[in-house]
Amino acid sequence: MKSFLLWLVLFSVLVFIRPLGLMAEDWLSMANGLYEQGGVENYRRSIDVYLKALKENPNDYEANWKCARAYMKYAEEAKRQAIEGWKKICAEYGKQGMKYAQKAIEQRPDKPDGHYYYGLNAGIYSSGVSIFTALTEGLKKKTQSSFEKAYGLDKMYNEAGPILALGRFWAIVPWPYKDKKKALTFYREYQKTRYFNEKAEGKIYLAELLLELNGKGNKGEAKALLKKALQSDEKYFIDWAKRLLRKIENTIDEKKAISS
Repeated sequence: MKSFLLWLVLFSVLVFIRPLGLMAEDWLSMANGLYEQGGVENYRRSIDVYLKALKENPNDYEANWKCARAYMKYAEEAKRQAIEGWKKICAEYGKQGMKYAQKAIEQRPDKPDGHYYYGLNAGIYSSGVSIFTALTEGLKKKTQSSFEKAYGLDKMYNEAGPILALGRFWAIVPWPYKDKKKALTFYREYQKTRYFNEKAEGKIYLAELLLELNGKGNKGEAKALLKKALQSDEKYFIDWAKRLLRKIENTIDEKKAISS
């Protein structure tokens, strides 16, 4: 409630001082403040303010890539919190996010921001319309190239985000493009960074792939990773880890039943 009142006061002040010369950087500063507060509503509100900054200066590189980031983050949180209509939100906001990420790419192709958030928004869009629909629209090649470009420019960008994103891309893209070996290579690379131990996401992705690969020792490693992921403070990942752990236990029970 306090953050909303603060946002309301700041927004009102900025609206009233607009005739005195409010500039794009003022809107950008306000949008950044909202985004950094976190929370699904603040992400949504930050989009509106980034758009005001872009209205003043459509070619502002920072405003474009950060607007793309906000579109992605709002849709991602809507999905994780299972907000009513989240698939529609992912489709709409992911599509808009790609548009602003593309503008950022055109302005600064030598920077990872636009490439990275184009790929993430394409993924969010796919969550809304289905991966197969996204494939028919030709997004596979663009998503792959965006993540690869970000990886090439700065693979440690956004806490090694391009490394994890490429691993996830190869793990979930449908046959005949799916490549579990490539996915595992990128996941193992991410595992060597300090961010792997700090977040549940990478542990769950790797565990899920290990279960798919089967093989000696993979199930045990996956189980250990999932137990660590249960320590996350995000319900979305805790629930995901629990589902995969149940899957492991059910497989064990089935084998016991067959052998008895």
